[in-house]
Amino acid sequence: MTEWHKSNWRNKPRVQMPDYTDAAALAKVESQLSQYPPLVFAGEARRLKQQLGAAGRGEAFLLQGGDCAESFEQFSADAIRDTFKVMLQMAMVLTYGAKVPVVKVGRMAGQFAKPRSAPTETVDGVELPSYRGDIINDLAFTPEARIPNPEKMLQAYTQAAATLNLLRAFSTGGFADMSRVHAWTLGFADEQDVQKYSEIADRIQDSIDFMGAAGITADTTHEFSTVEFYTSHEGLLLEYEEALTRLDSTSGKWLAGSGHMIWIGDRTRQPDGAHVEFCRGVQNPIGLKCGPTTTAEDLKVLMSKLNPKNEEGRLTLIARFGAGNVGEHLPRLIKAVKEEGAKVTWVCDPMHGNTIKSATGYKTRPFDSVLREVRDFFGVHQSEDTIPGGVHFEMTGLDVTECTGGVRAVTEEDLSDRYHTACDPRLNASQSLELAFLVAEELTNLRRDRSKRATG
Repeated sequence: MTEWHKSNWRNKPRVQMPDYTDAAALAKVESQLSQYPPLVFAGEARRLKQQLGAAGRGEAFLLQGGDCAESFEQFSADAIRDTFKVMLQMAMVLTYGAKVPVVKVGRMAGQFAKPRSAPTETVDGVELPSYRGDIINDLAFTPEARIPNPEKMLQAYTQAAATLNLLRAFSTGGFADMSRVHAWTLGFADEQDVQKYSEIADRIQDSIDFMGAAGITADTTHEFSTVEFYTSHEGLLLEYEEALTRLDSTSGKWLAGSGHMIWIGDRTRQPDGAHVEFCRGVQNPIGLKCGPTTTAEDLKVLMSKLNPKNEEGRLTLIARFGAGNVGEHLPRLIKAVKEEGAKVTWVCDPMHGNTIKSATGYKTRPFDSVLREVRDFFGVHQSEDTIPGGVHFEMTGLDVTECTGGVRAVTEEDLSDRYHTACDPRLNASQSLELAFLVAEELTNLRRDRSKRATG
């Protein structure tokens, strides 16, 4: 395989990326970004890789979640806090069900660019370039707003740095202290979820009280009062990614300094494309979205390119087939992985294959479809005797009405009430917590089934 350099991707076919009209302005921004400090550090990325390796072996479980596309306009400390809080709740529920550590990875501090199904969109007979995320152009439907602006990368960097700063403060400053497990209950969560969560919180508190009586407290055990929280995003805008890529002096390897984990989308996973070329050379854990059109042959080539040393935790395969399609596609990809003897971590993304347009004109995702894909994912892994290593959700801690269904029964007519996403519909806090309970159930059943088989 050819020697890698962070700019090699420029010689490969590129898709889903903007054509900047002002080359001088782009070069100036890239030069500025290349002088800025990296947002994450190599030791953090290596630690995440170890934990993802454990998830691939069934010794941990990945919870990855956050915004579809982060917004400049909706950026606030409260929004970050509420999403972080609901992820802590979900992780607590999953830990209780799986009886293994939960690896917490946010779609945060970098999820600014979005691939689109078409390069243009038409409204009232007017055709304009598609909105591609706040790091590239603006949501407003005007010709000026849709021109790619390289200076938006600088604003994205500033917002990502501020987000990471707050997340690190929440993770280590006492907010995530396990003894505050009851305080994480969100005021607008469904009453049924609150009761179920409170029961788990009571049991956790009993365990903490017991250990406290034995002399093990937050003062003596760092793990009680802090959590490890990582960031991730789709590595779509390669000018931004390259500018923040640094050579790690400790290992001599390149690091994508924009986030702990980056992934390649279902639309940008061409084996000879620019995105695969960039991702193969950085030491970060890499995610690869696998959709219905992913062939076994392509997957084998991609695994070889992205993880040539077959390292545990290096490559996470994120399955996103759509409800009803998992049984057709996941087994054939699992077979390809087994044939190669590849070490991967399997993760379920039940969001991206289940987007529909409602009768009221809003893009939405039916909660029942999301749930069905999760159940099918676990069912296939059970029958194939492979490890379901995690889940990947588009979600928010805000009380939005973007996905239909759930215990609170959001209807298509309700969508207009609080539909705030800049791109795709997200699960709200109540739906996210409800889904965590359902995933915990699947993990509990899987653990019991494996235990029975092990004992004969």
